[in-house]
Amino acid sequence: MKKPFKFKQFSINQDRCAMKIGTDGVLLGAWAGVENNPSSILDIGSGTGLLALMLAQRSLAENIEALEIDEDAYEQCVENFEASPWADRLFCYHAGLDEFLEEIEEPYDLIVSNPPFYSEDVSSGNIARDNARQNKSLPFDELLEGVSKLLSAKGHFATIIPFKEEHTFMALATSFGLFPNRILRVKGNPSTEIKRSVLEFSFTKGEVVEDALTIEIKRHEYTAVYQELTRAFYLKM
Repeated sequence: MKKPFKFKQFSINQDRCAMKIGTDGVLLGAWAGVENNPSSILDIGSGTGLLALMLAQRSLAENIEALEIDEDAYEQCVENFEASPWADRLFCYHAGLDEFLEEIEEPYDLIVSNPPFYSEDVSSGNIARDNARQNKSLPFDELLEGVSKLLSAKGHFATIIPFKEEHTFMALATSFGLFPNRILRVKGNPSTEIKRSVLEFSFTKGEVVEDALTIEIKRHEYTAVYQELTRAFYLKM
């Protein structure tokens, strides 16, 4: 087994997961709002379990659930949950979003998802990795429809997508009654174009708080804002 990825308060094994830990997941887990003290959280397409674990560290939510369709990733997610300090608050379901919707009993105060978003047909020769990266396995409209059914009346939904998809995604969200509340647009470094949009939605329409974040000043030299955002997690921040 390969060495686990160590964070300050937990570790993650990821050798059986198609999508490894990356900046996108850490950004979303650190940025998603927990100010409204969610008592229940759902991570759709959990992979390693990273988002659920970060939110367990950041919140007092008693019930943090994850959804993962890939069997290997599901089993690894369960192992990562059980090895964490918050094992009693974390639970992973081995199911797709469509199956899960039929089982739902109570809505969630916070839903997060780092969805697959390479919509173009790209093939790495690794089927699990391709499924994890391409939105065929979880199209944006299916994700948003699911969120609209699973979110509590005062709940929030946070996600990260390519910047070029932002306009389309927000229009789609609005069609399901979900309105943007916060937007963070992310660049790799000062000279690159905006790469990602981190978005937070709710059923309440209001003023949208827009912000920008640059990750690095230059290679391996992180901006103060990014360091502040991720300091509670990364060992070397």
